[in-house]
Amino acid sequence: MRPDEAIAALVTPAGRRNPHPHYEAIREHGNLVPVKPGLFAAVGHAECLAALREQRLLVQDETSHDISHPGWRSHSSLRGFTNSMLYRNPPDHTRMRRLVAGAFTARRMLALEPVVTALTDRLLDRMAELGADGSAVDFMAEFAFRLPVGVIGALLGVPESDQVWFREVAADVTVALEGITNLERLTAADAAMDELTAYFQEQFRHRREQPGDDLLTELVRVHDADPGTLDEAELVGNLVLLLVAGFDTTTHLLGSALATAFRHPEHAEQLRGDPDFAAGYVEETLRLDPPVQATSRWAQSDVDLLGTAIPAGTRVLLYLAAANRDPDRFPRPHRFDPHRPANKPLSFGGGIHLCLGATLARLEARVAVPRLLRRFPQLADAGGATYRDRLIVPGLERFPVVLGTGATTSAA
Repeated sequence: MRPDEAIAALVTPAGRRNPHPHYEAIREHGNLVPVKPGLFAAVGHAECLAALREQRLLVQDETSHDISHPGWRSHSSLRGFTNSMLYRNPPDHTRMRRLVAGAFTARRMLALEPVVTALTDRLLDRMAELGADGSAVDFMAEFAFRLPVGVIGALLGVPESDQVWFREVAADVTVALEGITNLERLTAADAAMDELTAYFQEQFRHRREQPGDDLLTELVRVHDADPGTLDEAELVGNLVLLLVAGFDTTTHLLGSALATAFRHPEHAEQLRGDPDFAAGYVEETLRLDPPVQATSRWAQSDVDLLGTAIPAGTRVLLYLAAANRDPDRFPRPHRFDPHRPANKPLSFGGGIHLCLGATLARLEARVAVPRLLRRFPQLADAGGATYRDRLIVPGLERFPVVLGTGATTSAA
């Protein structure tokens, strides 16, 4: 299979559900290969990492969208994300990221551990009530979504009463992160972005009247003091990004971590008894099933990327999920090994766009998964799991589980 054929197969329903054979088909031609004039694909760990760190390789911003998809501005979902730091390059990216980075330092994230623990136990209580009669409980809706949205909601200052509403609207708006390949699919994403914009604009008015000790209040204060530092479109775009990225990727991680535990009961048992085991388990889950499968960059000028000439104007597809299974970097790459040494997957990107919430996502999974398995020692897959039809940001959509007769009625 040629690289262009493999890439075409990736966007089919079957390719989105199981992309790895197509990643390997690309790898047969090399770790960084030309696909067609103006397009390269990277599947190697070293190549993807180098591209993420190369300052002359830029994210797809409004300028590049204008060239490749002139009609993109008619879609509010695309405009919204492009107004965020996700699709901005320096100096705009540097300016925006600096405004929010202080809320995501490693010290502050670790200080959230008691909050994560308390919310985990509260949600486990809820699961125990819902499944007390032996009926199946949807792990994704009742736990994997509610935990990260509760944590990021507290960090941003989003009222708890609003948080459940975010799941459906976020599922729609994240279609815009799949790339501008089918503009007709963006109708629901546009509607969702419009809803989120109206919601946050109402929150801005509320924060001006009743400031809080939260990131939303701080960003509104920055905007009001000097709109040139953060205009309203950027304020909305970054809050939507922080909200969606703050729980969507972690929701995927929690679902994947539990599914892996069911496939490897020996590891589930170790998670129940050895708290230190969770860190390696979570990292290996991230390696084999990253919440974000791919990203892209384009060459602002000619770039030599580990010996390969990338001409100016060329787009480079970075398949992070393939890089995480690069046999040159990870021996026996398709094997789940929570004891894997020097395990540093690219699941949260790299370079200046390294995910701000990476430490928080790892913390939530490290705390939640062992507590879940200890609380429900007979937890089992009830069957009927479904997956989102996505390539870039995939994941479980529904995951029914039964708690078993060993479930306790309160947190240990």
